[in-house]
Amino acid sequence: MSLDHYVTLGRSGLRVSPLCLGAMTFGEDLGWGSSVEESQQILDRYIALGGNFIDTANFYTKSHSEKIIGDHLGRHPARRDRLVIATKFSGNLYPGDPNGGGSGRKSIINACEHSLRRLQTDYIDLYWLHNWDVHTPIDETMAALEDLVRAGKVRYIGVSDTPAWKVAEANVTAKFRGWSAFIGLQIEYSLLERSVEQELVPMALELGLGITPWSPLKSGLLSGKFNRQNGGKVDGARGAYFASHLNEHTFTVVDALQRIATAHDSTPARVALAWVRQQPGVSSTIIGARRLSQLDDNIASLELTLDAAELSELSALTQPTLGFPQSMQPIFPSIHNGGTRVNGVYAPPSPFILQPGDQPY
Repeated sequence: MSLDHYVTLGRSGLRVSPLCLGAMTFGEDLGWGSSVEESQQILDRYIALGGNFIDTANFYTKSHSEKIIGDHLGRHPARRDRLVIATKFSGNLYPGDPNGGGSGRKSIINACEHSLRRLQTDYIDLYWLHNWDVHTPIDETMAALEDLVRAGKVRYIGVSDTPAWKVAEANVTAKFRGWSAFIGLQIEYSLLERSVEQELVPMALELGLGITPWSPLKSGLLSGKFNRQNGGKVDGARGAYFASHLNEHTFTVVDALQRIATAHDSTPARVALAWVRQQPGVSSTIIGARRLSQLDDNIASLELTLDAAELSELSALTQPTLGFPQSMQPIFPSIHNGGTRVNGVYAPPSPFILQPGDQPY
C-alpha cells in the first residue's frame, strides 16, 4: 500500500489517501512545531508521494497553519483541485468575543470566510466541526453548514471530538431535512486510547462515517522512544503529560510493538500505525510530523500489514473495559436466541426459558 492507494471516506465518494497529513505542527508560533521552510518541505514530500489529504484548523498555531498551506497553494495553484483540503471551525481566536468561536451560524460563516482567505482558495473540501458546542442547537449548526455547501464554499462536512449521541442526532436531523450530513468522524484512537470503541466507533460503522484517527501514536508514547530500557525518560514540556502514562502497562505494549517490529524489520511506530489503520471503520489515519524524517518514517507504515495473530496480540493487551450497557452485551445472545446459532454465533439457552411441559402465562 502507498499514499496513492486511495480510499473513499466513509459512505461518500470522496477519495483520500490512507494517511492524512496533519498540519497542527505547521508554524512555531506556540514555541514548538515546524518552521515555515520545513512545513513547506513536508507538504512537497507528502504530495510528491501521492498524498492528497491535508488536515488543519483555524485554531492551529494561531491560524498560521492555514496560512502556510495557503501560501503553498498560492505558489502551486495547479495542485489545488488535486488535493483534499480539510479545516475546522469552533476555535475562538478572538479573546472577549463570545461569537468568535463555537458552532453558531454567525461564528461558522465568519470562520469559514477567514479560512478561505488564509487558505487562498474559494472552497473547502472537508469542513470539520472541531468540538461540540453545548450552547448551540445542533440543527442550527447543520443548517449553517448546509448553506455553506449550497453556496459552493464547502464540499463535505465532518465532525470531531463530539459525543456519539449528538453526532447521531445531527445526521438523522440532516437526513430528514434533506441537508448534507457528516461523512467523517475525527477522534483520538490508538492502542492506548480505545474508549472510543464503546460508542463512537459502533456509531460510525452504523451511520457510515469514515473514521480518521488523530494521535495514533498517543503523542509519541507508542513511537518506541520511551521504553523500559531507558526508563521512559522524557525531556522538555511533554514530561508532565507523559509522566502519568509511563507505567508498566505502557511499557508492556511498547515491548510487544518492538518485538513485532523486529520480526518485520520495521519500527514500533510503524507497527502502532498499522494496527490503527487496520481497525474497522478507519478510512484515513492522521499523521503529524514536525520533521521531514518523521513524515518518511510514518509513511513507511503503509508497507506493513499485520497478520491476524499480531493484531490479536496487540488488541488483547489493550482491550478496553466497556461500561453499561455494552458490559451486558455478552448475555444478550442467550436472551435473544439461546440454544440456536445466528450469524455463526452460538449462545446457550437462558435460564429463563420455558422447560418441557411449561406453559407461557
